[in-house]
Amino acid sequence: MNFSPQLIALGEYLAGEFDNQEQAIGEPVWYVHLRMWQRPVNLFTEDSITLFAEQANAINLDKPYRQRIMRLRQGSNSDTSLEVQYYMLQDPDALRGAGNNPALLNTLTSEQLDLLPGCILTVAQETLAGDRYKFNATPQPESRCSFTYLGNSAYVSLGFEATAAEFHSYDKGIDPATGKATWGAIMGPYRYTKRNQYKIR
Repeated sequence: MNFSPQLIALGEYLAGEFDNQEQAIGEPVWYVHLRMWQRPVNLFTEDSITLFAEQANAINLDKPYRQRIMRLRQGSNSDTSLEVQYYMLQDPDALRGAGNNPALLNTLTSEQLDLLPGCILTVAQETLAGDRYKFNATPQPESRCSFTYLGNSAYVSLGFEATAAEFHSYDKGIDPATGKATWGAIMGPYRYTKRNQYKIR
């Protein structure tokens, strides 16, 4: 399948190694210094660009967490819309550290993933000068990103903005009982800068 220029750009913008060092130095009370990896993986290649994502505290890079799969594809509503579908790994520990050691991803198959039906974002795009874009990903109306992890129900509010150089994460955990954010982008987005680019093909 031929991918649209917008889908290819989204994949290229998201693929890479990022950190929020400047933000963490400027606002240490609210933002931990994180490193994030978003590695292309060879899944759903017939219609999608797929990424493995994880992150780690910069002082504990050997303890990455939040392993997840992001499937980027054309939206179902129109030829121009894009969407991101999230999947959970059935055994996150088996791929812990794959962001920095991508050889661990060579044996990953779709059978090792669980689809998260409510964890889907619609991606709007703004065309910038020089054939570049700014992408804004927001939850679909009435969708709820909830799943069970370690026997507990979890609810996550997802979202991001992406350009060629930056990735702003609006992800935050929500307490199902109170509806209040408990972790993540509580005081505004985590503002990551791309440090290394990964090839998507």
